[in-house]
Amino acid sequence: MLEEKFEEFIEGLQIKSIDEETKRVGEITKRLNKSFRDLENEETENSHVVGSLGRNTAIKTFSDVDMLYVLPKNLKKQYDEHEGNGQSKLLQKVKQEIKKRYPKTIVRGDGQVVVVSFKSINKIVEVCPCFERSDGSFDYPDSNNNGSWKKTDPVPEIEESLKKIEETNSNYKYICNLVRAWKNNKGFKFGGLLIDTLVYNFFNENDNHNSATFNDYLPLLKDLFSYLKNRNKDQNYWYALGSNQEVYNKDGKFVNQAKKAYEKIKDKTVDSNDLYDELEDIFGKRFPTPEENQKNRMLEKGALSGQVIHQTEEFIETKFDVDIRYRLKIDCKVQQDGFRDMFLRSFLQDKYPLKANKKLEFFIIDNEFESLSKDEDDSLNYEVYWKVLNRGEVALRRNCIRGQIVRDEGSYRKTESTDFKGEHYVECYIVYRNICVAKDRINVPISTF
Repeated sequence: MLEEKFEEFIEGLQIKSIDEETKRVGEITKRLNKSFRDLENEETENSHVVGSLGRNTAIKTFSDVDMLYVLPKNLKKQYDEHEGNGQSKLLQKVKQEIKKRYPKTIVRGDGQVVVVSFKSINKIVEVCPCFERSDGSFDYPDSNNNGSWKKTDPVPEIEESLKKIEETNSNYKYICNLVRAWKNNKGFKFGGLLIDTLVYNFFNENDNHNSATFNDYLPLLKDLFSYLKNRNKDQNYWYALGSNQEVYNKDGKFVNQAKKAYEKIKDKTVDSNDLYDELEDIFGKRFPTPEENQKNRMLEKGALSGQVIHQTEEFIETKFDVDIRYRLKIDCKVQQDGFRDMFLRSFLQDKYPLKANKKLEFFIIDNEFESLSKDEDDSLNYEVYWKVLNRGEVALRRNCIRGQIVRDEGSYRKTESTDFKGEHYVECYIVYRNICVAKDRINVPISTF
């Protein structure tokens, strides 16, 4: 049965079609070929779809299409010799030309790419203009810090990824898919190229998993999370598959998250009563749980409370697509008699008991999406949502689980009180164009003493 659930879950992660995205890439390519090469009706020459789509490791909730457009080589000297920030001027020129094709679409510069936001397909295309080097790699403009050229080399990365997919009978692809589902569920930033590189390294070091079937995925995942948890979270970069270019590790959060995931399943077998609970906790509510397990959960909750439980909890993945790409961190100010006001994370770290009947004010302390560059065409309007879930016997007895996902009205704050004992938590979500792009959770353990 477990192998069927893994197969069902992975099948649900697959992209069914990218016809609309391919159409937009073709239209952009056609416009830029006209602008920079005076070519008519050419929709494929001089462009490449790269990133996770190119490497065939993306999942269906992907929000971005990464595209390279190769400019004529003679233009590079022109922008090298441009007075001021030539890289910024190049991005602005590419933006202006794309606007000729999409005058009503939001097109903005974003440091290294031109971002085209398509409401009709709920996707953005990140256009990276570049110049091809003699070795087949590319120089692309970075307009930050007065401008410079950076190197990228995606073609061998794509080739190596496709080769590894074939060598492992698609297991490499499926594990890359599962890692993306895991990071989206847990809400931590984990770049796609870094994911694919570390999974690639894992298979190289554990080639016994190359021929795995879905029946082998539980021990495979144990080995995978063990591998990830033993990486150095302070390591600055790894060498990317295929290209050996440096792929940076921003904060190493994946290491701590892998430790937690490993602890959840390290001792589990296919006969463990709570196996599906743990897999659902790792991969999210969309991981298929046998109907018998669902019924048993409801019976257990009902037995604890002695009444019919109203299931009011909502889940972000059933309301929006989830593609975690940005950092988000929340904290909470605690007002409690006998103590000065403190932040909840520090409060718990110092092992103070969080008593009932105290005021809690949750707020955002780090929102990477807010810090993104803006221009006159796009204010990057986004929405903030909150979720408060009550846990424990008291919450069940009072039939007060809550868990609804509620839109913030503009304060970006959430005020609550510690009403009763239990292991509660609060989550916050950043939603942009109906895609959840960042999330964070803070636990709220309330005691009675």
